[in-house]
Amino acid sequence: MSFVPRESIERAVREALEVSPKRKFKQSVDLTVVLRDVDLKSPQGRIREVVFLPHPVKKKVKVCVVADGDMEVKAREVADRVIGREELQGLAGNRKAARKIAEECDWVLVKTNLMPLAGRTLAPALGPRGKIPVPVPPNADIASFVERYRSAVIIRTKDQPQVMCRVGTEDNSVEEIVENIFKVLSSLEAKLPNPRSNIARIIVKTTMGPPIEVSM
Repeated sequence: MSFVPRESIERAVREALEVSPKRKFKQSVDLTVVLRDVDLKSPQGRIREVVFLPHPVKKKVKVCVVADGDMEVKAREVADRVIGREELQGLAGNRKAARKIAEECDWVLVKTNLMPLAGRTLAPALGPRGKIPVPVPPNADIASFVERYRSAVIIRTKDQPQVMCRVGTEDNSVEEIVENIFKVLSSLEAKLPNPRSNIARIIVKTTMGPPIEVSM
């Protein structure tokens, strides 16, 4: 559980939703955590963590599965896109096709025996977009994996001392968004040497709305 007061987070979420201008599309609710006294070049400062939110964001998260055999067959029932061995081999040297897959899919789950090939064909397109191939054991229940990753977000530091991620949409309930934020904060705090001093600011905003700072 995060050290940040729950009522402060709830107050910021409510305000962010209330002051957000109405748009003709579903707006995301985004979280930004600004860090201080964190060396981004050190192992502790290079944060890259997959967080599984307790409440899925009410926006389509596209999951692609790269598999063969029985897993490929089962994946076609649950995934948004399935790439078999033959198609994966055909991506070798086809950067345009690889980029299109990387743009379309939020997550790419790869059966472990195909990871070396996926690393050569898809990883170069996924990396610049902050995405990674996720290895899936051959005996895994692919339906459960796909469902789980529909609720996943990545928190990571890049060239600035901050992490950002989506924690909901404007039609998620306040309670759901608050609980998602707590999950992200708890995961981040576990990676920081001194969370109370390393977290400088916490900001909540909708896609088109103004930033609302959480009172610390």
